Amino acid sequence: MYLAEKRLDPATVATALLHDVVEDTDATNGDICKRFGSTVGELVEGVTKLTSLEDTSRELKQAENFRKLLLALSRDIRVLLVKLSDRLDNMRTLHFIPSDERRSRIATETLEIYAPLAARIGMIDLKEELEDLAFLELMPEARESIMQRTAFLREAGDAVTVDIIQQLRQDMKEAGLSNVDINGRIKTPYSIWKKMQTKDLDLGQLSDIVAFRVIVEGIGDCYAALGALHGNYSHRMGRYKDYISTPKPNGYQSIHTVVIGPENQSIEVQIRSHDMHQKAELGLAAHWAYKDGTVSADQAAGDNYNWVKQLVDILEYSKDPQEFLDNTKLDLFQNQVFCFTPQGHLISLSNDATVVDFAYAVHSDVGNTCVGARINGKIRPLHTVLRNGDQVEILRSKNAAPNPEWLNIVASAKARASIRRYIRNAERDQHVALGRQILARAYRMNEVEAKEKALDDIASKWRLEDGEDVLAQVGAGLIPAGDVVRTLFPGIARENSARSKEQRVLERLKAGETVDRGQADSSKVELKGLIKGMAVHFARCCHPLPGERIVGIVATGKGITIHTIDCDNLVNFYDQPERWLEVGWESSSETPHVGRLRVILSNEPGALGTLTTLIGRTGGNILNFKFLNRQSDFFETLVDVEVGDLRQLNVIIATLRSAPSIESVERQRG
Repeated sequence: MYLAEKRLDPATVATALLHDVVEDTDATNGDICKRFGSTVGELVEGVTKLTSLEDTSRELKQAENFRKLLLALSRDIRVLLVKLSDRLDNMRTLHFIPSDERRSRIATETLEIYAPLAARIGMIDLKEELEDLAFLELMPEARESIMQRTAFLREAGDAVTVDIIQQLRQDMKEAGLSNVDINGRIKTPYSIWKKMQTKDLDLGQLSDIVAFRVIVEGIGDCYAALGALHGNYSHRMGRYKDYISTPKPNGYQSIHTVVIGPENQSIEVQIRSHDMHQKAELGLAAHWAYKDGTVSADQAAGDNYNWVKQLVDILEYSKDPQEFLDNTKLDLFQNQVFCFTPQGHLISLSNDATVVDFAYAVHSDVGNTCVGARINGKIRPLHTVLRNGDQVEILRSKNAAPNPEWLNIVASAKARASIRRYIRNAERDQHVALGRQILARAYRMNEVEAKEKALDDIASKWRLEDGEDVLAQVGAGLIPAGDVVRTLFPGIARENSARSKEQRVLERLKAGETVDRGQADSSKVELKGLIKGMAVHFARCCHPLPGERIVGIVATGKGITIHTIDCDNLVNFYDQPERWLEVGWESSSETPHVGRLRVILSNEPGALGTLTTLIGRTGGNILNFKFLNRQSDFFETLVDVEVGDLRQLNVIIATLRSAPSIESVERQRG
């Protein structure tokens, strides 16, 4: 058993033995607590899968169970040790599962989640075995080819490896270092395969399969060994990493460097102390090995496992379990870049992290109000990619807010989840305001009144959070306002038919009833009757222009679609009067709009030039031009013209009709 071999504390080993008991027998977690104590009981509870997910998809079950695991290990990280040990046991016996699909799913899950988790807690041997077993299942041919190639290279290069080790020993001796262990280690098939993919190598180009370790007494000896190494060999620029002065998030410490050997080959070397080596080999398990459980989880984890807290923070910002799982996979797979605040605090981020990632790593409020950064004393934009050692000062503005475009430049799960949460909350505020307006009109139509508190009762009946949630659902077009009215006032009779209700709405619109003022700045168009910030779309079926009577239709989850009052497609909404919104043009609107014209030209020289010239003279701008029909004596065309309003379009139509070479001009709907 893996954990027993690592000599973990009794509570962890007992949990590993008992973790399936609650799932597979009639025993309860209470029984575990009585027999083995509360510590073991809590650990078993953290490892036990959720059992109340029978009606959900496999993906949702996986995501929910992973959420539960993260919350449990944030309280006691030994939960993860047991879970990883259990996954290793499952992978070692994977070949007994008859279903190809199930074996592939388990292996993929192991590569995407469990191997990166093992790496994050520094248990490298466990991580490598999980990767190798998953690689064997998913790509057996590729693994076998790499194994054969490494066997050949190892046999051919054994003498070289021995020579390098002997030379390194001599170098360390000349540097005055004693009690030095030096060894060469064959890289794993999966790590070789990943390198081949990253660097686009084939098997024939594969050469450096051995990495060397130099293990010395203390920190000072590590840097002395590095000096000896770089003094005797040229080193590859950009391949030096000092994880002693800046440890990885899991506490891993070592110096990595690549030097050029006597035969011009690359030699990868890791330099570390004996204590660092033990921690690197055992990872998190080193905190409990040889102990009797007297070390608490918090003491063991300390600041080295802040990444667990960060993942738990992401739980709060993610809308659903699957989104959280997808974000977490991104974070687990990323290498790290280390930057500093002006106060000297270390911030670890994913590779390719930008200023926005850094801002959200400091605090979500800092991220929500960031506008730029001062990096190493120079002002830089938000999309700037950070590098190791950068000192970053975030520049903020109280008027700033997250932009959906930021999702394209961030690399960290926390930033992505925080931005999405802010956007969802902003959209919810818009939907609540619009829902309140739609319901008020529905009350007027039915000649009833209701206080907003009454919606709380509906919310509990419909399994929503509160009355505000009801308003948000109405504003998003997910719940018809009529359903709310009929639930609040069950005695209300339906008036004639749905069509008669719609006719009443049309009458109110045609009568020019006064409406509230608002502005949809998302499209930079000014309309009366809209909630500020609400998404607005102009229907392509009728191409409404300023000056025409219009109506807004609530599109489910997409904001408002604007139609002309005589649009033929409005018939599709006659039975849904609660989705109609009274809107009108602001007189000051200067936003350009598109008018579509069907133009028939005489097939004579200069006719097309006349068309374009006249449109330009009347202030129009041709956006699109298409020939619909070409005959010997005429051309039928479709022209999209950018205009300010209906009046300008009518001027263009009249001007074109006066030209001798233009046979006819009609406005085209759709």
